[in-house]
Amino acid sequence: MTVRIGVEEEFHVIDVESGELVPRADAVLGRLSRHAGAYTRELPRSVVESNSGVHDSLESLYADLSASRGRLDRAASSQGLGIAAVGTAPLARLGTVPPTEDDRYLRMTGEYRRLADEQLICGAQVHVDVPDRDTAVRAMCAVNPWLPPLLALSASSPFWLGADTGYASWRTMVWQRWPTSGPPGCFRGAEEYDRAVDELIGSGVISDAGMIYYDVRPSAHLRTLELRVCDACPRVETVVLIAALFRALVVDACATTRTGGDAGCDGRHEWLRAATWRAARSGLEGDLIDPSTRLPAPAATVVRGMLRRLRPTLEEYGDWETVRSLTEGVLAQGSAAHRLRGKAAKEDLLAAVDDVLAETRGDALRPVRGDRARRRLAPLPDRWDGRTAASAS
Repeated sequence: MTVRIGVEEEFHVIDVESGELVPRADAVLGRLSRHAGAYTRELPRSVVESNSGVHDSLESLYADLSASRGRLDRAASSQGLGIAAVGTAPLARLGTVPPTEDDRYLRMTGEYRRLADEQLICGAQVHVDVPDRDTAVRAMCAVNPWLPPLLALSASSPFWLGADTGYASWRTMVWQRWPTSGPPGCFRGAEEYDRAVDELIGSGVISDAGMIYYDVRPSAHLRTLELRVCDACPRVETVVLIAALFRALVVDACATTRTGGDAGCDGRHEWLRAATWRAARSGLEGDLIDPSTRLPAPAATVVRGMLRRLRPTLEEYGDWETVRSLTEGVLAQGSAAHRLRGKAAKEDLLAAVDDVLAETRGDALRPVRGDRARRRLAPLPDRWDGRTAASAS
């Protein structure tokens, strides 16, 4: 049986001359009206989300994502804009990006205040088919321990508001402030999971099931298990790699639950949150927590261990050679966070933005602006919709 995959990617909208994050997602979406449904808005007006088709093979997924990025780039470049698939935009200022004019987003902004105001982040989500919702819920425990290595592979957000955070994925630190983020708990089936979600909604902490922001969750409207822990990835090949690994993890987990086997969870989740923090801090350039031992080990060792574990399923789906090659390439070149830091150290943050825009397009790295002197981020307004940035706290 073929298990299909799909991807949602979020992109920052960037002014290509200044390299700055700008609230012009609607301007890009306005050029994509004939692709209704494939591109949508997000909470901040600086983010566009794309939704892939449903695919059996990595090759067709890659072609779809590449074509989607191409359409986005053409829509943006015609207006002096670029799209950046990266966890956080290196150059951004708080208070300059208002929320999208949508009742739900405006309610969220009013309720969560500074938390919502600072959601200037982008992720990549992967959906994998599951037989039913019960299986999806039970499979979460089996895949949970292996999500931090997937985060490390995606890590692309070392910079926040023009400064180096010391983290490979600062997006994770911003994201985990939501009350329903992080590793999900253990549930015996869909009924128990849905009851827990209803209790959260009833508590008033969240308003709907769409605000369950766990690292992995059963989709509220599709028969899929959804990966949500990853940063947006500049290179489409990295997205395809993560999708392939997550599909293999889900296939193995579903097989285990069908046979009544141990889902691999002992009910302890404090180490999972710690492992996620470690992946966000180190990326591929330091130690990760090995899920097999719960001890630190070099990232390459942990990732290759995951590959060995998943090899039978990857071979069954014809993905082994592709995944092995992509993995070794990523380990050799380092995370996107590592590449961004290197470029910024060698030149500056604007040069790092250039590289992100080029990688997102799939181009050979080259500047996207004309000759112009590198300059500091220009002063930006500190107000939107009559509210100051300070008042949002």
